[in-house]
Parts: sequence; structure tokens; C-alpha cells
Amino acid sequence: MLTLFHGLVFSTTLLAKQVPEEERIPVDIRRTTFIVNDAEKSLKLYRDALGLKVIYDQMIESPMSNGETRKRRLVLLRANDDFIGAIGILEYINPLKPQRNETFSEPVPGDPIIVINAKDLDKRWPTIEKSPGVKVIDAPDVVHYPRANGGKIAVNVSMIRDPDGYWLEINQLLDKPASDKD
Repeated sequence: MLTLFHGLVFSTTLLAKQVPEEERIPVDIRRTTFIVNDAEKSLKLYRDALGLKVIYDQMIESPMSNGETRKRRLVLLRANDDFIGAIGILEYINPLKPQRNETFSEPVPGDPIIVINAKDLDKRWPTIEKSPGVKVIDAPDVVHYPRANGGKIAVNVSMIRDPDGYWLEINQLLDKPASDKD
């Protein structure tokens, strides 16, 4: 069970809020790009099951020193913001990239965990778990996280691996988020 990982990741995400203008820095984390074997297979999860919107889908070609043409497809998807928190799907078509072979039953150093909040996880879950190549690690289950004031925060938490092995925690907040007033 990955409850420890869920707790570590979840506890930091609850405190997320817009930074006041006077505290902003000139850097934003725009997107995470996943290198995938099959963009269409990945889109079945990210676009079709999770409902992310495609905002860019292009074949990118550039010359290589050996006279061949490097070809790759880049698809950008967004949830609620075109600039922050987007996901990229990058498929190398020519030349093909080697496949990573090691797999672990839980995240290890070097593995990112992408946390996605779905307000309608219960409705999306059947499509998510049936998406091609998805491996369910933990089906949705309600976890109660502690508040600083002794109360609890209920979250419906799931963990999957996408078709290319990326770890996704898909959760649904069931209570008011934590705040500095707890």
C-alpha cells in the first residue's frame, strides 16, 4: 500500500494557493512532459478518461547530422490553466528511443509522482482503470489526513501507473483543504 507516499505528496498539495504579487518570483513550472511509446494510447488516459484538453498537437521534424529527419509528436494538454500545470506527451517516431526496463512495485528515488485532483473521481474511475496499459496500484479509497488542529481531512485517493510507467496519484478532496487557520 502506498499510503505513506500519498501522505507525503498530499500534505504539501493542500497548502497550495495563489502567491501574492509582491512575493512572486520570475519563474513558473509550466509543464511536465512524458516521453511515451504511443501518443494515442496515452491520450486515451489523459484526454479521454481524465478529460484534459488538448491545446497543442504537432509533428516536429528537424534534420539530423546523418541526413535523416528527426520526427516526434508533441501533444500538450491542460486542466484549468494553459500556462501552469500542463502535461506534455512526447512520442519519438524517428529515431525510436530505447525502452526503460526496470520496474518497481512502489515509487523510488528518481520517480516523479504526478498528483491530479479530480472532483468527480467516482465517475471517472471506471474509464481510468479500463484505459489501455493502465496498471491500478490502489483503487480509490478514503484516507483521513490529520489537520494541525487535530481534525481530519477526508480524501478519496487512488494510485495508478500510466501506459509508460509514470506514477499518477488521482485524488478527490472530500473536505475543506488544510489552511494556516487549522
